[in-house]
Amino acid sequence: MWFNFLDVMKKSVSKRYSDSELLNFKKIILKKIDIAKHDLQLLRDSYSNASSNGTDDTYSSFKSFEEGSETLSKESNTLLAARQEKFIRDLENALVRVENKTYGICRESGKLIAKKRLVLVPHATLSIDAKNKSK
Repeated sequence: MWFNFLDVMKKSVSKRYSDSELLNFKKIILKKIDIAKHDLQLLRDSYSNASSNGTDDTYSSFKSFEEGSETLSKESNTLLAARQEKFIRDLENALVRVENKTYGICRESGKLIAKKRLVLVPHATLSIDAKNKSK
């Protein structure tokens, strides 16, 4: 019985990425977080009027068109910012999985997610097969 337990433990350890691979993934994730936070700040600035384009004193007949366009743009940027915040949270959760050494393990099948997928979508928690099955 004890021997079987050791075999099971060896198999579960081999079902994860190595520490050096996890370190490489961590670098990718941290770089993506930096870029995403920068992009989020740009979006926030755009809908909070932090970067005014100086059209406050334009001719009054054009002002209503400008205000409508500006409102639509702010709404779009607010939605984009919300998506960007979710993306950052997902990346930060991926960092937790790296630290726990569970990163890259499909939450449906328990198999390793392909490295190519993790490089492109570092916050992925499903393999391509599992993702396609959920559709």
